[in-house]
Amino acid sequence: MLKERRMAAEQVAGALFEAEAAIDAAISKTALLTGAMPSLRRQAGASALIGQDAMERASEAIMALAEARRAIVETHKELSVVQGQIGLGAVRMDGDSGEKPPPTAVEVDRVRMSGRRFRVAS
Repeated sequence: MLKERRMAAEQVAGALFEAEAAIDAAISKTALLTGAMPSLRRQAGASALIGQDAMERASEAIMALAEARRAIVETHKELSVVQGQIGLGAVRMDGDSGEKPPPTAVEVDRVRMSGRRFRVAS
């Protein structure tokens, strides 16, 4: 049973890390596009009015991607709780490239108020 839970958790973790990377890549590429437009407009000698709507839409896209990133980060936090609930709290999933920051007091309180088990891995 533990083996099956670990295999399932690894598959979920892999999909999560891919989603996080895809959102980060989309933010980077959209930022490059947004940054290139005014420079290229100036190089072309075009009026500042040219491409304004495109600049606004690209900026909106960055904001939407930032919201998507916030949602996937929250998903990651929720899955960390699930990891503990299924008995894999001490298991480090591959692909997590950095140290996780300790949970904030707000996060700990939110988990406690929800009635879920919360365990800080050392």
